[in-house]
Amino acid sequence: MNRRPREDVLVRRTVVVEAIPSGAPIELQAGQLAQITQALGGSFTLLVEGQLTRLKGADADAIGKTPPQIAPVSAEVHDGDVEPLVWDTLRTCYDPEIPVNIVDLGLVYRCALEPLEDSDKLRVVIDMTLTAPGCGMGEAIADEVCDKVLALPRVGEITVNMVFTPPWDRSMMSEAAQLALGL
Repeated sequence: MNRRPREDVLVRRTVVVEAIPSGAPIELQAGQLAQITQALGGSFTLLVEGQLTRLKGADADAIGKTPPQIAPVSAEVHDGDVEPLVWDTLRTCYDPEIPVNIVDLGLVYRCALEPLEDSDKLRVVIDMTLTAPGCGMGEAIADEVCDKVLALPRVGEITVNMVFTPPWDRSMMSEAAQLALGL
């Protein structure tokens, strides 16, 4: 978990970020001041003029940072190795407001692997929820899950279903997440 103090940064080039929690696009201009409040899972949560925003890791140069590197995974992956890899990958996806990954938050309800017809690739089906049904960051989190899981060897397709039954509550968090959040 990122426990370092907040860091002030200068926006070096115009960049589009996502407002938190609505998910609406916001354009930051070169020369604006921002504060990094969270740098986890390959993205940055920035506080800009009182508004929390999410900057994708690919745009890290806009705040003078290096884009996060993805840990290499061997292309030689056997059937039994894919599901643990998917779960490990899901643990690199974070709610931009909460410094805990989506697995430990209890947002992932199901992860199933199915063979793709006429292929050695697999389809991954994930049922997940959000901490609040109206959270506008759901699409951004689901997109991040798709991008990261599709980059894994042997994964040919992914479906992320947003489900709200049962509704999420704090009891779904892992003990480690509860401790990290002081609950």
